[in-house]
Amino acid sequence: MSLVPVQLPSSQEPLRLLAVHAHPDDESSKGAASTRMYVDRGVEVLVVSCTGGERGDILNPKFELGDRDISHVRRSEMQRAAEILGIQHRWLGFVDSGFPEGDPKPPLPEGCFADLPLDEVSRPLIDLVREFRPHVVTTYDENGGYPHPDHIRTHEVAMRAWELSGDATYVTDHAPWTIAKMYYHHGFSRERITVLHKACLDLGLESPFADWLDDFDETDAVNRVTARIECSDYFPIRDEALRAHETQIDPDGNWFAIPHDVQTRVWPTEDFELALSRIGEIAPESDLFEGLRGA
Repeated sequence: MSLVPVQLPSSQEPLRLLAVHAHPDDESSKGAASTRMYVDRGVEVLVVSCTGGERGDILNPKFELGDRDISHVRRSEMQRAAEILGIQHRWLGFVDSGFPEGDPKPPLPEGCFADLPLDEVSRPLIDLVREFRPHVVTTYDENGGYPHPDHIRTHEVAMRAWELSGDATYVTDHAPWTIAKMYYHHGFSRERITVLHKACLDLGLESPFADWLDDFDETDAVNRVTARIECSDYFPIRDEALRAHETQIDPDGNWFAIPHDVQTRVWPTEDFELALSRIGEIAPESDLFEGLRGA
């Protein structure tokens, strides 16, 4: 491997953020407020959806699909969410793996994102990194945030992009580009969910988080957050983007029950883990671009 040096941005150059997600709607439920905040601050943001969400269930009881193709509907939803967030968007082009259930779990559908060889599904992302040249990449941790096969595979392809996008011996259509920092989303940490659950109970509201707390195990109590991004002014935009995914969210559901002023008071940040850095030691941060501004 021959890694090209990290290129720090000049003071006149826009910073660039690449968010690597598994399905359309993940970009709106994970990091959407900070995403729009960074867009408003002049950062170029590109969201890549690894799959089209074709095998996702319809989770909104008010939504009627009719004779429409769900893949077309989810693409339209993603387009609307991208407009709300002000982001660029690209499809990586792979097919949703679905969420296998049962004991034992059934095999993955042949040819889906999580079934194909890792090298095959990583190569398009590596080339996209080289085309867009992000300084920062965000994605999921090694558990995928939750154990959906597409989320775990998204972590794996993002790690391959971290390793190979800057490798001069790995040839694609674009020149090598070495990523400076890699973050994992931790928006659903046990600590945050506990605080929001209590806020619901204090307001006399039905909490959407009770079942989540029951499902946490001891390893979830470990706090891996290193970066807390204050972005509460953008919580309404985050919710608007999430509502754009009508197949996936009930617009009147208890997901939106906690008033924004309460959320701002009890948890005004979106939280990340700086998992990998090529520009310095990992330390507490309040900005994903710390160490990159004004170089």
